[in-house]
Amino acid sequence: MTTASCIAGRRQFLKTAVAGSLAVACPAGWSPVARAASTDAAAGASAAADAGRPARVALSAGDDRAQIAFSALKSLGPEIAAAIGSRQVVIKPNNVAIDIQLSATHAGCLEGIIEFLKSIGKLNQAVIAESAANGPTLEGFANYGYTRLAAKYGLKLVDLDQGPSRVLQVFDQRDFRPHPIRMSQWLLDRDKFIISAAKMKTHDLVVTTLSLKNIVLAAPIKDPGFSFSNRAKPGAKSDKRIAHGGGIRGLNYNLFALAHVLHPHLAVIDGYDGMQGYGPTRGTAVEHRVCLAGTDWLAADRVAVELMGIDFAKVGYLNYCADAGLGQADLKQIEIVGEPLARHVKKYKLAPNIEEQLIWMKPAKGEG
Repeated sequence: MTTASCIAGRRQFLKTAVAGSLAVACPAGWSPVARAASTDAAAGASAAADAGRPARVALSAGDDRAQIAFSALKSLGPEIAAAIGSRQVVIKPNNVAIDIQLSATHAGCLEGIIEFLKSIGKLNQAVIAESAANGPTLEGFANYGYTRLAAKYGLKLVDLDQGPSRVLQVFDQRDFRPHPIRMSQWLLDRDKFIISAAKMKTHDLVVTTLSLKNIVLAAPIKDPGFSFSNRAKPGAKSDKRIAHGGGIRGLNYNLFALAHVLHPHLAVIDGYDGMQGYGPTRGTAVEHRVCLAGTDWLAADRVAVELMGIDFAKVGYLNYCADAGLGQADLKQIEIVGEPLARHVKKYKLAPNIEEQLIWMKPAKGEG
């Protein structure tokens, strides 16, 4: 079998797997309306990608973090305003850790997003919402200056762990069974407009973490008092580990499967100071001074991968999403608005375990 036919076969499999993954990701009690909305969203993205319609991604650069976020968004102002419509805006930062600024979305990036929303009249009822991975969400908000920012603009801060949730099912590679997982209703609600305020970071399991992963891995909630520290409440649990699917293959697949119902409507990827090496929390800084924005989250993630000097073929979950037509991942079909892409490429060092991470590219060993 030729390489081309292998790729074509994988694409066809993943496109036909969309319905199956929706069945896994959606709970049995999901209403027909919500189920149809998710199916329509996946079908719409697939149709756009299949038709070869170009996506637009804005790239800005400079020495003011808030300004480059604002500038990237302003380049796409009319289409973003139309996409938001009358929906409530949810700005979702990346707080994988509550006490490591390099790993987290900077308040300056959030301020650029907020100023943009204000400029197009879409700031009313906007919220900043997150479920931090390693500790109390609101503590992270205070540490990173979000509390002051919210007070300045009259925004509400939302701890997703304290809000409504819905039980979905995810895959685990260790037993090939679906497992229940509590997911934030805020991020599943089709009446919300989700902005992923992500960071450019390498990752120690899936090569890189960008706008999609920022949404999918924030959705699993945790019990009050859960923490990685010695202050943890006895018995408090987090469902985020369940989403990791028991390993590299499981995590890549779950990110793909959940992308049908959990994805941003607008990607803002802050590369002012990215992270390389042992991301998402233990890496080192890359002074990059760039910011990306786009309403096609896959196109934005694809451009970010290029800016980071990463071979796109190594990023499993994004390849699965591309092959299933969940967005545009062909650089030839992505219009870069603003700065020239080639001028701002910087090669990020990958995590030292990169060869282990690429196991998703190899056939799984069968039984017997």
